[in-house]
Amino acid sequence: MNTYSKSKSIMQIRPIQYRDLGAIARLLQERLSIEFNSRQNALLEKIQKYQSCYGLLQLTKILPWTVDQDFYVYVAEKDQQIQGLIQVYPINHNRSTWKVEQVLINHNTSLSHLLIGNCSIGSQLLRYCFEKIWEARTWVLEVNVNEKNTIGLYRENGFQPMAQITYWQCDGDTLEKLAQQEPNLPNLLPVSNADAKLIYQLDCVSMPPMLRQIFDRHVDDFKTNLWQYLTGKIQELFNHTEVVSAYVFEPQRKAAIGYFEISLCKNGNHPHKAKLTVHPAYTWLYPKLLSQMATLIKIYPSQSLILSSADYQAEREEFLEQLGATRQDHNLLMSRSVWHKLKESKSLDLSLPEVLNSLKPAHTPIPTPWTKSHWQDNPHNSQNKSADHQE
Repeated sequence: MNTYSKSKSIMQIRPIQYRDLGAIARLLQERLSIEFNSRQNALLEKIQKYQSCYGLLQLTKILPWTVDQDFYVYVAEKDQQIQGLIQVYPINHNRSTWKVEQVLINHNTSLSHLLIGNCSIGSQLLRYCFEKIWEARTWVLEVNVNEKNTIGLYRENGFQPMAQITYWQCDGDTLEKLAQQEPNLPNLLPVSNADAKLIYQLDCVSMPPMLRQIFDRHVDDFKTNLWQYLTGKIQELFNHTEVVSAYVFEPQRKAAIGYFEISLCKNGNHPHKAKLTVHPAYTWLYPKLLSQMATLIKIYPSQSLILSSADYQAEREEFLEQLGATRQDHNLLMSRSVWHKLKESKSLDLSLPEVLNSLKPAHTPIPTPWTKSHWQDNPHNSQNKSADHQE
């Protein structure tokens, strides 16, 4: 637990507890009534789910694969009221890169509570995570380009822009037209753990080296263990969704050149969501893979499709514009590296004698293994010896 004091009241930043769920749900509902936000709506759904089965949330501390991986929430509490919260989660298997999903501040907080010393509540929440989550070497986040105040908060805490990501929406009519086209993909194969290396190689080649280093993905990030598989199936059952993934195999290069994963909404209450990765040398796959996904969608109630595209994928941006897709969100991808300073066991305030003593060799120097013949054979040493005799 981390505490910050101001006058007589104390600000506490700590992990979420069961007693916080009701207050956070009310805060999210109030914010959503003013303006819809997909991240806040997703968190509200998780909060409502965990209010009825909070024991599963506690189980994640021991068995993190049993429930959602992205429910790491920390709250700032003052005067027994939630003043703000932060949601974070790891995005790779070795947990070296974490994502800040959102930072939410209570708008009803009085001005005297907004600042703790010289830092805002948002900054304190971020710094709490930087200090407490030691396994995180890199932090990433996405923020809407129009949220200037939020971007300023992240820039103030060391985040730097890396790329721009646009979320596109294809309506039902566009998908219906795409479904009428024949994809003609003979080497389209379903994804399994045996294909993890191929998908990993495709992921590496599809992004710039700097982003590849930031996300720090490995082959294990593209594998699914038994518990993750069972958990995913249970979530699909409760959420009325179906997840389908496939990749295009190039026999000559023995490599994956295109990959998609689509979450299909069976009841039509939510848009379908898809991830699409294409090798930079095979951009002609964009219309074919979208046609393949549209073919999967047509058996379900008519609904739009949400697809993301980064600014370093210019061909995809152009294709989606020609297709008639509309921009839903335009976000800025930002990152921050963290190096934890180790505490020194001894103070660095040393006196001059201590410094000089530290420069002495720890052991007696070992003599060279040269024999007498080696010494005599050296002409330089022979001259020195004769000069000594002359003296």
